[in-house]
Amino acid sequence: MRTRIKICGTTSARDALAAANLGADAIGLVFYPPSPRSVSIEQAREIIAVLPPFIVPVALFVDPEPHEVERVLARCRVGLLQFHGDESPELCARFGVPYLKALRVRPGVNLIQSLTPYADAAGWLLDAYQEGTYGGTGHAFDWNLIPPDLARPLVLSGGLAPENVARAVRRVRPWAVDVSSGVESTKGIKDADKVARFIAGVRNADV
Repeated sequence: MRTRIKICGTTSARDALAAANLGADAIGLVFYPPSPRSVSIEQAREIIAVLPPFIVPVALFVDPEPHEVERVLARCRVGLLQFHGDESPELCARFGVPYLKALRVRPGVNLIQSLTPYADAAGWLLDAYQEGTYGGTGHAFDWNLIPPDLARPLVLSGGLAPENVARAVRRVRPWAVDVSSGVESTKGIKDADKVARFIAGVRNADV
């Protein structure tokens, strides 16, 4: 199996195109204003416009109002939604677009119980828990907390970087990996060398 790769928190067309050319499968666009990686609709449109065929733009939200998602979908050619907060299953499913449901993992949280209501999600994304922060923390969680044989494809996130992604893929065998801060030179600015080394690490682990 080939592990899919999402480069999240991309803020420029240049970084998005570089990631796509290096082998990324998806580009994450953050529509959460408190994030340093947040983009406007116009920025997102510029990024999406340069993406080659088969590279999926993913729109990330944290506890949005429905009209906020609808406004993005009306102007951006998005292939996948990602909900990273405490959204209800009804909200996630109401837009007619495939979605990922993210869960921030910490000891004591029953992952199966928490994720089962989102059985219609295209995949379940597991990230590290950090109080008041949604993604891009640079922290990993204990992969031993992941139950075997999840009902939906697993997207592994949280603290991944070129130095540990091969080990993560070999240990967890996720459907996809999701990286943001681990391939940056500064918040929101991707480092092409780190992206290349991250993708190489994934591919080496796939062998």
